[in-house]
Amino acid sequence: MNSGKVFAAPWSGSLKLITLLSVGLLLSIPVFGLINFYNGMEPALVVTLFVFPVAIVVISAFFMIRSYEINNGVLYIQRPGWRTMLDLTDLESAETDPQAMKGSIRTFGNGGLFCFAGKFRNRKLGSYRAFATDPKLAVVLKFPDKVVVVTPKSPTIFSKILKPASRRR
Repeated sequence: MNSGKVFAAPWSGSLKLITLLSVGLLLSIPVFGLINFYNGMEPALVVTLFVFPVAIVVISAFFMIRSYEINNGVLYIQRPGWRTMLDLTDLESAETDPQAMKGSIRTFGNGGLFCFAGKFRNRKLGSYRAFATDPKLAVVLKFPDKVVVVTPKSPTIFSKILKPASRRR
């Protein structure tokens, strides 16, 4: 598994819409504050109306999923300026499943501001961790102690690259 293969992380229409609406709403809060409350504004209100909404957008943008790279038995989830590493040593299976995230409930994480990432739960997979941008491109990675969902462009090719490692077990 020394491929060094990189897969894009395309955004679904719903992710684009949720991100657009969320960023629009969050950045309209400071504008609303400037128009209506600027004169004599309390410091706590300044933080609430200006710092928090902008910080939410900026911090969330750093968690955006840009691509996935498979290299030397590790899956790297590329983010702006950093990456999350997932060791593939104990990978049992890698299967494409466009319905894998259907009916999921987010238990901890981000539900659509630049990505769908964190801990989720549904009937099909139970508890799982997602690093997703388009649920219809889901690849379910099963390990002895966890399930991870990623959404690379070309999910069939992605899962085929991982299958030789999972068959070695």
